[in-house]
Amino acid sequence: MPQLAKNATLNWPLASGPARPLPHRRRAKARRQAKDPTQGLEVAHPNAAAIDIGCSEHWVAVPPGRAERTTQAFGCCTAELNRLTEWLEQCGVDTVVMEATGNYWVVLYDLLEGRGLNPVVVNPRYAKNMSGKKGDIPDCQWMQKLHTGE
Repeated sequence: MPQLAKNATLNWPLASGPARPLPHRRRAKARRQAKDPTQGLEVAHPNAAAIDIGCSEHWVAVPPGRAERTTQAFGCCTAELNRLTEWLEQCGVDTVVMEATGNYWVVLYDLLEGRGLNPVVVNPRYAKNMSGKKGDIPDCQWMQKLHTGE
């Protein structure tokens, strides 16, 4: 096999038809070109938070700049739910959107309503088909962003 210089190129025969980019390059290009679908929405609820409710933990997202960590996990016991509502009050939240598949949202809904926060329960089926927004943390961040701008 002949030795090639460092900067030498091979002249391979071209396949018929236009050259196709590699699949990973297409995905990278699509990610770079992806635009925020919430861009341009009017901010209706600037103090909105979102909670992705689970059976063992709840993930909560508040607007940027309201806390050192804008996304946090809380447990499901009463003490943790009280800590969650206190944290939302400290962050200046006045409305909360919650996504829940079971009945785990009921107690939290009552606590939020009792504190004067406006809880809203959404159907998780609506978010199920969204691409790229899978998992507890991205779900609550995405819901918070959507609930902020309507």
